[in-house]
Amino acid sequence: MRTSGVTDVVVGMNPNDHLCWPFDDFAEFRARAAEFLVDGLRQGQRVCYVARGDDLATHLESEPVLGEALRDGRAEVTGLESRHHMPEEQVAAYAEATRAALRDGFTGLRVAADATALVRSSDSLDAFCRYEHLIDKYMTAEPFSAMCGYHRAELSEPAIARLNSLHPVNNAWCAPFRLHATADGIALHGEIDGVSLDLLSLALQNAAPARDPLRVDATGLRFIDHHGLLALQGYARSNAATLVLRSQRSSLPRLVSLLELRDVECVR
Repeated sequence: MRTSGVTDVVVGMNPNDHLCWPFDDFAEFRARAAEFLVDGLRQGQRVCYVARGDDLATHLESEPVLGEALRDGRAEVTGLESRHHMPEEQVAAYAEATRAALRDGFTGLRVAADATALVRSSDSLDAFCRYEHLIDKYMTAEPFSAMCGYHRAELSEPAIARLNSLHPVNNAWCAPFRLHATADGIALHGEIDGVSLDLLSLALQNAAPARDPLRVDATGLRFIDHHGLLALQGYARSNAATLVLRSQRSSLPRLVSLLELRDVECVR
């Protein structure tokens, strides 16, 4: 099962977990990235560190386990520039790298990346948010895990919130909700109200086109108002899909009934 929630640790993650890790200090991020990658090595994964700059290996060689893995090929470093592709192309590249790791006898692939430089403009942010959801969807079925770092000083708070909202795991309450992929749809955690409606709309725009029916696991939602519910219905309608909401809360079916949303189904 994939991990979902807010955490301050990066070890003990599953082979297909997806973390968003906004950071203030590069040294702190490199230390956490090293922990995340070492944990992957212990699980038999091939690991990769992706970041800006030259001589990236020196960032990791101070960690003895990673230094040894770099020398024997279980770990590698890659310049961020080589990962600057269209969203679908980047997912395909990681899918091929995961298959290669499996062919070579590893249990999967784990990547820690400082992706800050790829989201500085509004256009690049839109494209990368699309990528984040696509790669998250890929992770639901394949042994690929990732820790995505973003330097707070270089990005706006709304940009950090958008990126944070598209990961099942993060290290801070940067967004009021989290939208991530499931095997048959999407899941929502947190709270959705009028204040977070614009962020929800952006998250849905970055989500893959919905299949019919659009299955939304809302068991992790603590609150959703009618604005959020209508936004989900609108997204489903724009994809010619029926909205199926899974929730344990009795209030959600009552809200659907009050709004007379005949193309929305609630299940437990």
